[in-house]
Amino acid sequence: MTLQLRIDDDSWFTACALSDLIPGRGVAALLPDGRQAALFTDRAGRPYAIENRDPFSGAQVLSRGLIGSANGRPFVASPLLKQRFDLETGLCLDDETVAVQTFAVRVGVS
Repeated sequence: MTLQLRIDDDSWFTACALSDLIPGRGVAALLPDGRQAALFTDRAGRPYAIENRDPFSGAQVLSRGLIGSANGRPFVASPLLKQRFDLETGLCLDDETVAVQTFAVRVGVS
C-alpha cells in the first residue's frame, strides 16, 4: 500500500509506502517539481498531505511539527513559531489570512 498525492489535475505521485508513516509524526517528501510535501497519518490511520514550507519562517519544517486537534479539526503546529495549520484545508488557525497548500491523497497499490 502506498500514499499517493495529486500533484496536478491529471497526475498522482507515489510519495511513500503507507507503512512508512507513523501516526502522529510527519515525513517530508520531495515532489517531482522540487516542492516538498509534509505527510501525516492520524491515530485512525487517515492520511494528510500539506506543503512542507512554513509560510511564517520560509523553512521546510512542517513535517516536523506536532499533530493535534482543535474543535475537532486536525492540525499540525509548526516546530518553529507554533502556528497551527488545518491538515484538511491548509488554513492557519492562528492567522486566517495565511494558508498552506493541501494535496488530495489516496492509498494505492504498488
